[in-house]
Amino acid sequence: MDVAAWLSSSGLERYKQAFEDNAIDFTLLSRLTADDPRDIGITSVGHRRKLLEAIAALQGASGGRGPKSDQPSVAPIRPRDAERRQLTVMFIDLVGSTLLAARS
Repeated sequence: MDVAAWLSSSGLERYKQAFEDNAIDFTLLSRLTADDPRDIGITSVGHRRKLLEAIAALQGASGGRGPKSDQPSVAPIRPRDAERRQLTVMFIDLVGSTLLAARS
């Protein structure tokens, strides 16, 4: 199976050119990291997630060995240990609290 046909079957045919421009063939799919789709121009979070899930499904269908090809199998994609989260920090300064703390 070629990447263009696989992208079409996954509903992501609009990214055929990006995969072609970046020389990503079927043997490289299982080695894509979570950052790679963004690097090749897939800006939609939903599309990146859909792409990674489709790659994972390929790996599951082939027994975890990655997409079937004439090339040797490669390691499956591992989830990242770190993730980004929005954080809100609040700082409160009471009038005179610095002087109170200094007296202690």
